[in-house]
Amino acid sequence: MRADKKVVLRLLKTARGQIDGIIKMVEEDKYCIDIVHQIMASEAVLRKTSKIVLQGHLSGCVSEALDGAPEEREEKINEIIDVFDKLNK
Repeated sequence: MRADKKVVLRLLKTARGQIDGIIKMVEEDKYCIDIVHQIMASEAVLRKTSKIVLQGHLSGCVSEALDGAPEEREEKINEIIDVFDKLNK
């Protein structure tokens, strides 16, 4: 992985903490809208984390592949297209 591991791990641990909090809120039968807000906050942290990892991949692995063999370039391009397809669902 080319992204800053410390940053990625910190964000993932933040999301994990948020999700643990959401589970507790559900168990304690908290107000639905408060639960939804916490879910949206967790999603935002995960989106930010995904962006950081993807940026690392693009600037490292994909950049190197563009200088490599045509098959390698094609593989990396297809990976990115697949990611964008999933993001648009």
